Amino acid sequence: MKKEAKILLGKAINSLVLSIEHFNRPWDQGRPETVLILLDHSFELLLKATILHKGEKIRKKRENQTIGFDECIRKAISMKIINSEQALVLQTINSLRDAAQHYIVEISEQLLYLKAQMGVTLFKDILKKTFQKDITKELPKRVLPLSTMLPSDITMLFEHEVMEVRKLLSPRRRKSIEAFAKLRALAIVDGSIKGEKLQPSQSDLRKLAKKISGTHDWKSIFSGVSSINVTSDGTGYFLSLRMTKKEGIPVQLVPEGTPGATVVAIKRINELSFYSLSLTQLAKKVGLTSPKTTALIKSLKIKKDDEYFKQITIGKSIFPRYSEKLINKIKEELPKIDMKKVWQTYRPGKKKNAFTVN
Repeated sequence: MKKEAKILLGKAINSLVLSIEHFNRPWDQGRPETVLILLDHSFELLLKATILHKGEKIRKKRENQTIGFDECIRKAISMKIINSEQALVLQTINSLRDAAQHYIVEISEQLLYLKAQMGVTLFKDILKKTFQKDITKELPKRVLPLSTMLPSDITMLFEHEVMEVRKLLSPRRRKSIEAFAKLRALAIVDGSIKGEKLQPSQSDLRKLAKKISGTHDWKSIFSGVSSINVTSDGTGYFLSLRMTKKEGIPVQLVPEGTPGATVVAIKRINELSFYSLSLTQLAKKVGLTSPKTTALIKSLKIKKDDEYFKQITIGKSIFPRYSEKLINKIKEELPKIDMKKVWQTYRPGKKKNAFTVN
């Protein structure tokens, strides 16, 4: 492992352990904020360690600072370190941390538990997949925490939280600041799942409050949450929580950098960036004609490997695209290959079992 990646990984694990320690503290002063800040920090360092370990860079040319959290997630998706559902977990944690660090957010104990436990599970999965390390060896072997409140299903949790917000908004109480602080956490979680902006404005919160005060069903208000499940395996010390989709959540095609767009919302744009070459461009890069490049692609079965090839659909059109990684792959394979034989076997328009002359 590269030294820089090793140092980053060690600091990532330290932040995760500190986050768990603060979660399990018996007093609440600054507890939710500290848990979210440290958990978010642990993931940024873990993703950077993983990106470096896999041979990619975490600094852009002529820039002193390393890439930010969103760029880490984009790279992690394109490198298949995480999938889109795991990216949603990271986006939610990052956005809750942002709200907790910069303003006011009231996150319930049960919601904090769900996000923290999903975070620990995801950290464990990435650590095992990339570094073959077991996170349980970094933690004490005891069951934590003891609690006066059992965690609930996420749909039951949202139903309960909406009722609490409704009570705070009632004419007799009129606690709008407290209601908006609770509502902000719910809106962030729901928005991250739907790929919408993650920091709701006061206007957004007022609209949500109006719906909650009315007769709207919470599932129609928070449709993102209603479209997922939180699945568990194991109990106690080995408990894992993961988020899975009940149904497809549409991915909207928008330009990277669009205000309010999340990482998952611009996933397709990132795919266009990753699969950046047309056949003509690829052929020029490897010094072959387009027909011979096509024959070589068939010979190497490139289209079966999504590291190198993907068909990207935009509207009604389908575009075959190739990644920059394929350039090195072809240049490595060319000296080992008899291109004359490849051309005879796979040339465009060649009929199956047709007779060929050497």
